Amino acid sequence: MSEDQQEFHDQLPVTDVVGEPVHGTVAEPESKPAISIPSWYRHVSTVIFIIFCFEMGLFLVVYPWIDAWGNNYFSMIVPGPYLMAWRQMWNSSYFRGAVSGVGLINIWIAIQEVFGLVPRRGKG
Repeated sequence: MSEDQQEFHDQLPVTDVVGEPVHGTVAEPESKPAISIPSWYRHVSTVIFIIFCFEMGLFLVVYPWIDAWGNNYFSMIVPGPYLMAWRQMWNSSYFRGAVSGVGLINIWIAIQEVFGLVPRRGKG
C-alpha cells in the first residue's frame, strides 16, 4: 500500500462483522452455560449404543458365512454386465472376511464402551 492508501485505511473506523464499531479490544462472545445432561440419560444411551454395536457386530461376523449371504438384495444390486464380477466378489472369502472384520471392530467398540461405562476405582 502507498502512504496515501495507508493513511486512508488508518482513518476508517474498525467494525465487527455486524457493522458495530469496535473500541479497544474485541469483545469476547458470550458463552452459554453448559447444559448438563442427566447421568441416567448418558448411561441409558451408552447401554443402547453398546447393545447396537454388539448386535451389529455379531450379525456382520456370522451372516457372511451362512447360505443366505449369496441370495440377498445386495448380492443382486449391480445391473447388467457387472453382475457376474459383483457376484464373484460378493461370494469371495476375502470379501466375506472383510465384512466379518468390520463386525469384529463393532464388537470391539461395544467392549470398549462397556469398560468406559464401568466406573474405575482409584489406587488406594
